[in-house]
Amino acid sequence: MAAEAVDSRLEERWREILSVHARTLGEIDRALHPYGLGASDFEVLDILATSPPAEGERCRVQNLAGRIHLSQSALSRLIARLEKDCLVVRSVCAEDRRGVYVTLTRKGRDLHAEVLPLQRAALTRALGG
Repeated sequence: MAAEAVDSRLEERWREILSVHARTLGEIDRALHPYGLGASDFEVLDILATSPPAEGERCRVQNLAGRIHLSQSALSRLIARLEKDCLVVRSVCAEDRRGVYVTLTRKGRDLHAEVLPLQRAALTRALGG
């Protein structure tokens, strides 16, 4: 009986987390849609825009994959779309020809700055605060 109660609470908590996640993504997607961005697009731009100065403005795709909750192939498609929209550029890592860098363009940096308040407002609506 006690194990069933614990399982039930865990399941309830898990569903609550999923609900908050879905609601938050929906808020962000609605806020950024007029700018041609979704929540995952914004996350890539945000990570690139807020990279520590020691890393410069370049970020390895491999490092993004660890921070963006998408499969490697979905992340590659997302980056290709951002590149097509001139928001990022990709370049091959000179030291490791298998590695690929992603760099935020001026257009990408400007768009990030423009939509950042909208994303933060969507977070506030979804999560309170």
